[in-house]
Amino acid sequence: MDHNAPAETKAAPAILPTDIVTPADMTRLIRELTTLDDFLRQASVRKGGTPVKVPATSRNLEAAVKSFGANLLQPEDRAQLLKKLDHLRLTAPQIHISFAADPSAAFTDKIVTWLRQNIHPELLVQVGLQPSIAAGCIVRTTNRQFDFSLRRHFADNRPLLAQKIKDMAA
Repeated sequence: MDHNAPAETKAAPAILPTDIVTPADMTRLIRELTTLDDFLRQASVRKGGTPVKVPATSRNLEAAVKSFGANLLQPEDRAQLLKKLDHLRLTAPQIHISFAADPSAAFTDKIVTWLRQNIHPELLVQVGLQPSIAAGCIVRTTNRQFDFSLRRHFADNRPLLAQKIKDMAA
């Protein structure tokens, strides 16, 4: 082994903005960037003086551009950002969290922020509804399920609950 050779450095994980939460958000972002890239390529070959309307960009795209330090006016930056986003879409770890009711945007933002800081910076979260949970949540990964629901807590503590009810009746 050559000790003078530069050490290979592993690329740092991408920093996803908290607005990009789900795999569907990632797909929409890629589609939007592809549309913008197509428009800008066509505009570069268009005859000058022809009025054109530039497509509006979403808040998610603007956040991704800022996070990845890209310049949308540069074709190389657009291509590189598109490549990064497509790679993330295919390789980013994903979890699914089910709640009894639709969580607020602020709550989802807090969960995503915590998960990306403590679990993985590229994590994508699919949020679902399961009214039978009553309270709490169920978290599913590709190979595990964690049930943090009130229903599960009551089921696990059924003998204790029955005893307490019996004590109250006596």
